[in-house]
Amino acid sequence: MTVRHLFATPLYEADLGQPALIAELADAARALAAEDRAGQRWSRANGYRGYTSYASLNDLPLRDPRFADLKKLLDRHVAGFAEQAALDLAGRRLKLDSLWVNILRPGGAHSGHIHPHSVVSGTLYVETPPGAGAIRFEDPRLPLLMAAPLRRADAPAETQNFVHVAPPPAGCCSGKAGFATKSCPAPPAPTGSASASTIAGDARELRERPGSPYGRALTKGVGHGAAQDAAMNAPQGSIHGF
Repeated sequence: MTVRHLFATPLYEADLGQPALIAELADAARALAAEDRAGQRWSRANGYRGYTSYASLNDLPLRDPRFADLKKLLDRHVAGFAEQAALDLAGRRLKLDSLWVNILRPGGAHSGHIHPHSVVSGTLYVETPPGAGAIRFEDPRLPLLMAAPLRRADAPAETQNFVHVAPPPAGCCSGKAGFATKSCPAPPAPTGSASASTIAGDARELRERPGSPYGRALTKGVGHGAAQDAAMNAPQGSIHGF
């Protein structure tokens, strides 16, 4: 008997290898959190436990050269990932069209969500304090399998309905291609512990083409572009899962 696993969602993880830039990005994120009044108001109004520039700033690479340098690095990572994932771009390239910054206080978390208009989405971990929670990916087919039993705890990762990816060190980025739902839970941290700081982003195809399921280029999030969607807690300077 042969069993094959079909319709996989590729998950990408890498270290940027740029500790100096990661330190600069940490300073830049804290400066945004202190100065972005619109972002502060949105975060308070929406019960966000920390700060995000998601709804207030959409021009970070133009606003700050540190984010422009990050965008160049992320574009290269995404291009390499697109090649490994065998994405047929028909001679075009993926473009990071948005970035945003997330800073979560102890106990903060992101609920489950998707990035439906991106080809790749991901997260760059700038600062990840001890005890930061893992990111959880959910099988996007789950709503269609209501009568299916749960998987055993010892089932391989590729058969699980939910997969938790531990936070990588700061400076790592992660991203994924596909439509898996993700959430970033953060268990309560000790009083006085550091906040988790991440940059997230999406990328789409550079130009729209007839019949394309991807649409035209756009990016979101402060972090990486070209379409990455990743775990919230990784080592500093690392990229986590596509």
